[in-house]
Amino acid sequence: MMQTKPNREELTASYDWYRQMRETQPVFFDPNIQAWHLFRYDDVARVITDHATFSSEQNRFVPAEYRDVSPISSSIVRLDPPRHRKLRNLVSQAFTPRMVAHMELRIKEITSELLDQVQAQGEMDVIRDLAYPLPVTVIAELLGVPTERREDFKQWSDAFVSGDAEATEEDMQAGIQASRDMVDYFTQVFEERRAHPHDDLVSALLLAEVDGERLSNEELIGFCVLLLVAGNETTTNLIGNAILCLDENPGTVERLRANRELVPGALEEALRYYSPVKLVPRWAVSETTIGEQRIEAGQMLFAWVPSANRDEAQFHNADQFTLERETNRHLGFGHGIHFCLGAPLARMEAKIALNAMLDRLSGSWHVSDVPLSPIKSMSAFGVKNLPLTWEK
Repeated sequence: MMQTKPNREELTASYDWYRQMRETQPVFFDPNIQAWHLFRYDDVARVITDHATFSSEQNRFVPAEYRDVSPISSSIVRLDPPRHRKLRNLVSQAFTPRMVAHMELRIKEITSELLDQVQAQGEMDVIRDLAYPLPVTVIAELLGVPTERREDFKQWSDAFVSGDAEATEEDMQAGIQASRDMVDYFTQVFEERRAHPHDDLVSALLLAEVDGERLSNEELIGFCVLLLVAGNETTTNLIGNAILCLDENPGTVERLRANRELVPGALEEALRYYSPVKLVPRWAVSETTIGEQRIEAGQMLFAWVPSANRDEAQFHNADQFTLERETNRHLGFGHGIHFCLGAPLARMEAKIALNAMLDRLSGSWHVSDVPLSPIKSMSAFGVKNLPLTWEK
């Protein structure tokens, strides 16, 4: 069974809290923020799936002065049916499995180029050298973003997810400025693509049509920002978290190297064990009950995905990373109508990255015994740095 390393205590402390809350207060009302916290698998799955009872439309339920005016508020992640269904259909016309499949060769090329820079050194920082630049490059190329703007994209993405309970005024202002910069950038890009279409996702989104309807500028910006932030951050953390799981379980690297058919399952287990997504907010449309608790209409709920993914009632040996877990109905990419649209792309990138590392980074791997700091975010789980060495 996995043993928590001393340098991971800050990283794993939240999992101790999740376990305690599942056992003692699985449906808990926090009077300080006037919101419910949900920790059990069944409750989390119900709340993120039952859109008729639990809404994603934040701006329906909060006072005007607190409403989200960021581009994300116009994206499918913040909509309910029927509008959500129509928008998702529009976006799906452009963001197709065929388009994702066409990216496979390019993802392999980018991964190879990144590993070329570190292979001979015998050491790397997995986040800095691979897990961050790979997805941000892929998303930027999908959106047709020129190379010189990619560092801007990363800064915007980081500012967008940096908010948490300890966010400073400076953090919040950085997030606001990132929103403005992204809106300005994409507005300009849309004008250019309408005049001169390219063979990229933005041009395809501009042409997507359902029932004679196309995406508005706000909806287009919302999707591009969602793709940038979620597609970048989630994949970075999936790759980093997977390496953490392998490091905490001696022998798994060798098993994966010997049998590559285990790689997809290992990534699914990493999605369960160290979920890249931490919480999903919802709002009660009408009065309802969860467990023995009565939820009032309009109340906010936080569904804690990492806690659901470690629920002993759903997963055998839930606190153990099991390479060949037979049934793995994790919620790492969500569930129901809001299941992550970019999940196939994230899985492909992570699979290619891990297989390339297994091919090129020989012998056993070791994550350095330095404190690993979690990223500062309420919504995402991962580490800021991940120094790795291997036998040359």
